[in-house]
Amino acid sequence: MMGNGMGNEDYAIEVKDVTIRFNMATEKIDNLKEYVIKLIKKELIFQEFLAVKNVSVKIKKGEAWALIGANGSGKSTLLKAISGILKPYKGDILVRGEVAPLIELGAGFDSNLTARENIYLNGTVLGHSKKYMDEHFDEIVDFAELHDFLDTPIKNFSSGMTARLGFSVATLVEPDILICDEILSVGDYLFQKKCMERMDRMLRGKTTLLFVSHNIGTVRMLCDHAMWLDHGCARMSGEVNEVCDAYMKMM
Repeated sequence: MMGNGMGNEDYAIEVKDVTIRFNMATEKIDNLKEYVIKLIKKELIFQEFLAVKNVSVKIKKGEAWALIGANGSGKSTLLKAISGILKPYKGDILVRGEVAPLIELGAGFDSNLTARENIYLNGTVLGHSKKYMDEHFDEIVDFAELHDFLDTPIKNFSSGMTARLGFSVATLVEPDILICDEILSVGDYLFQKKCMERMDRMLRGKTTLLFVSHNIGTVRMLCDHAMWLDHGCARMSGEVNEVCDAYMKMM
């Protein structure tokens, strides 16, 4: 999406005056039938909820940005808009390059299929050929440490195992832009460390990172810039330690 005065090739992501809104029904409705009847009779009252309010940020190619803030501050909503999953109500978002969004790990999985089948399914969703997946199959399984569970349906996996598989497939190629939402909070310490090392390698290879985490230590370690969101508004953005310090003081 192109906006006025946007378009500097140095930037991987340009967000200009973006507002994202949701309509929330003001009353609790227990079933679909009741909902449809009220909808037809025009008895439903919707309340406008602005999840992100007038936010702007420019992210240069190769930079690593964190979005920090309390739950419900709009971090994940903004990530989804940058990933192209949500459309802004107002404003413009310009993204240059291939995006690999790790927003809901395993979102491309079918819980009834085995891990083996899901690796190919997820690969297809990400645009890889079967030949490519054949060549990289062992590498994916090695990274996810799931050799013994290849023929087990995903529905029997723990959330940590599913996340390991999702991360392993999604980070197989080094994307131009990697968008991560709290995914490193699952899995054990050693696996998290392995993920961090892979992300570190991507950053050295000029991947641009957009990262959401409640772990400020991880944010400081991985990112060079941060934006602090508060109730949908950008409170502060800039050098990672300055923004994290201000946020921690406030907390």
